[in-house]
Amino acid sequence: MVTLFLDTLGIGLIIPVFPSLVATFMGHDAARTSHLYGTFIATYAAMQVLFAPVVGGLSDRFGRRPVLLTSLFGAAVNYALLAFVTSLPLLFVGRVIAGITGASFSTANAYIADVTPPKDRARVFGMMGAVFGLGFIVGPALGGIVGSFGVRVPFLLAAGLNLLNFTYGMLVLPESLAPADRRPFSLARSNSIGALKALQRHPVTLGLAATLTCASMAQQILQSMWALYGLGRFHWTQIDVGASLAAVGLGTAVVQGGLIRYLLPRLGERRAMVFGLSLSALSFAGIGFASRGWMLLALVAPLSLGSIAGPAGQSIVSRHFGPSEQGEIQGALSSIQSFTNIIAPLLATHLYAVFGSPGSVPFVPGAPFLAGAAFQSLGLVLAARLFARLPAALDERDRGAASVAADG
Repeated sequence: MVTLFLDTLGIGLIIPVFPSLVATFMGHDAARTSHLYGTFIATYAAMQVLFAPVVGGLSDRFGRRPVLLTSLFGAAVNYALLAFVTSLPLLFVGRVIAGITGASFSTANAYIADVTPPKDRARVFGMMGAVFGLGFIVGPALGGIVGSFGVRVPFLLAAGLNLLNFTYGMLVLPESLAPADRRPFSLARSNSIGALKALQRHPVTLGLAATLTCASMAQQILQSMWALYGLGRFHWTQIDVGASLAAVGLGTAVVQGGLIRYLLPRLGERRAMVFGLSLSALSFAGIGFASRGWMLLALVAPLSLGSIAGPAGQSIVSRHFGPSEQGEIQGALSSIQSFTNIIAPLLATHLYAVFGSPGSVPFVPGAPFLAGAAFQSLGLVLAARLFARLPAALDERDRGAASVAADG
């Protein structure tokens, strides 16, 4: 959890300033900056599509610890490069490195599955979400403040944090995967297509894949557009962006670190997914129609409450696979997210450039978030249809697992 917090803190640091860094190469032209910003986010995601299954497969073979440490060191090098980049090609190289090192989150998920009994995984995945939330409280807020001294300063601080994280991992982080639970590395299985085929072994996980894809599309639209939207639509400063992201992170931490243990026993994992997706769809629509910056802040609470769907879904999927497959299956889930990371930013920034630029007809600056609401709604329909076909006994089993996890 400490390792994940420091890693997320480094990512959060650069979010308020990265659009401004891209704008310096585009002469601060809003439409061109929007398109290029989406391209760089998609580049990051494309690297995760290629490398998340590889990294997950390597962690199944050699253990989680060496993979995590290598990724942390690579992230430190990447942030240091971005702090001094002077050309677009070098900025592109930096995003490639960031995408490769960011693929380690699938290994972190597998680590959690290694050390947590199946009955406790929903709660612990919720704690993991809370750690991400805490990282996005401190990171963007600090990044916005430090960024006021220059858009490159947060990158230097992020490099230092990742180097500190690497040192911490070397000294403290133990290995989680026993040698007996390891499997040979297979390149045929360690690619996005091969990893996604693993989902076919269980009808529930295969059925959830479509819902997870829709939810991930919406989430990536939110992440890729929040800073750009606040800066362009409401003329926020970098400190405003950092503070608003800190509010989102605080809400996520409260829900996934605390409220989830009270909600899951009452809802069960499947109902928690339906509830979360419903609330998220309404929140995205509200953001899309917001005409004042404070309205976005008012929607942070329901948006955060909707995040309960993520840990519930992860727990359902992870229970259907054994210890030697957790790296592979978490890599498959990361691949789904990474595929959407390629498409969603390009779609969102294109919609914003077309409908949100001055003089656009029609002028609908919230179009990206309305698209996010549509994706959440589609995911909700798919999940509801899937769960309606499952035996009622399975719903009760999940409710019981959630209750035990929460009591733990």
